[in-house]
Amino acid sequence: MNHRSTNSLQLTLRDKTLDLSSPRIMGILNATPDSFSDGGEFNELESAIGQIGLMVSQGASIIDIGGESTRPGSEPVTEQRELDRVLPILEKAIRQFPDTFFSIDTTKYRVAKEALKLGAHMVNDISGLQKEPRFADLCTQYQAGYVMMHSQGNPKTMQEDPTYDDVFNDIYQFFEQQLQTCREKGLKNIIIDPGIGFGKTLDHNLKLLANLDKFKQLGPPILVGASRKSMIGSILNDRPVDDRVTGTVAVHYHAMMQGANIIRVHDVKEAYDSMMVFQALNNIDK
Repeated sequence: MNHRSTNSLQLTLRDKTLDLSSPRIMGILNATPDSFSDGGEFNELESAIGQIGLMVSQGASIIDIGGESTRPGSEPVTEQRELDRVLPILEKAIRQFPDTFFSIDTTKYRVAKEALKLGAHMVNDISGLQKEPRFADLCTQYQAGYVMMHSQGNPKTMQEDPTYDDVFNDIYQFFEQQLQTCREKGLKNIIIDPGIGFGKTLDHNLKLLANLDKFKQLGPPILVGASRKSMIGSILNDRPVDDRVTGTVAVHYHAMMQGANIIRVHDVKEAYDSMMVFQALNNIDK
């Protein structure tokens, strides 16, 4: 399937244009002690800035910074603790890497607002406006991007018994409803994310990925984040987290073939290499 029609996709985020005519890499920076994959590695300022620099040098166009773990079973943190974790990193990183787009991964209004005040370009909301509907107005006010992710339940309980009538149709209808709300608020720079692993079984995740191209009918660019997730471990006979890179690349390559515009990853170099191969093959005249 040829997705060259995505060549017209451009988002103006604050004062910068994010060109999604080819897939982009979003690098993950977890400023947390308890994230499932890299918890505790980058919650000090200098190590976080060093990791951002590495990811940018390896090809990340966007850096997504989060101060609250959203792994299954994780406990929520206070607003102040989340602010203390992310704002110093954002403040320094935005100055140091002026050509990079920065995203704040949060469900808290004040955290998002303070990040946008510092110059963040988008808000990545795992609740898709369910937890904080004011994000639509906030992102409109700052002319920022908004990543609308689908999740069922909250991180602490979301994997206990995920249930859908029809996982694809249920999530498609969720996006239709939430996109209508955003448009009524005047929010234009929207990216949708089906939320792999957020209140979904392995079968749910596979069905979403197999039907990903159908989400293109909704209009906004699509983000997919399956990096090192448990679905890959399950497919690979209980492979541990630190040995899921090849599986991650395979899932994200499939997602790009289905029209994904942004892939959210821990391992930027490997993702960028696969994206370059994808681009070379996609741009050949048959």
